[in-house]
Amino acid sequence: MRPISFIALVCLSLSVNAAQPEAPARAEPPPPPPLAADDGIDEPQVTITRQSEQTVEEYRVGGRLYMIKITPKVGPPYYLVDDLGDGKFARREGLDTGLRPPRWVIKRF
Repeated sequence: MRPISFIALVCLSLSVNAAQPEAPARAEPPPPPPLAADDGIDEPQVTITRQSEQTVEEYRVGGRLYMIKITPKVGPPYYLVDDLGDGKFARREGLDTGLRPPRWVIKRF
């Protein structure tokens, strides 16, 4: 009785393997088109100036200076931001807007 059950088990395993469809060949997607210089993507240009007491990073888009980050040797960094685009920079200790929505605990685990 053992040889018959063994043969039946082997036949079933072969039929299961034969019933599985073959995975289709994976086609690789085509490479993205190369970017031209005038695609309209304005990435910020960062100019870093290291001085003895601080590091100054100037951020520009389209040649217009919009933010300056000043990192002193001692103390936290701060930002000078041109919010209105008029060339007048306002000091900010962080880029956080200060908006704090209320939060409630719904469930603890």
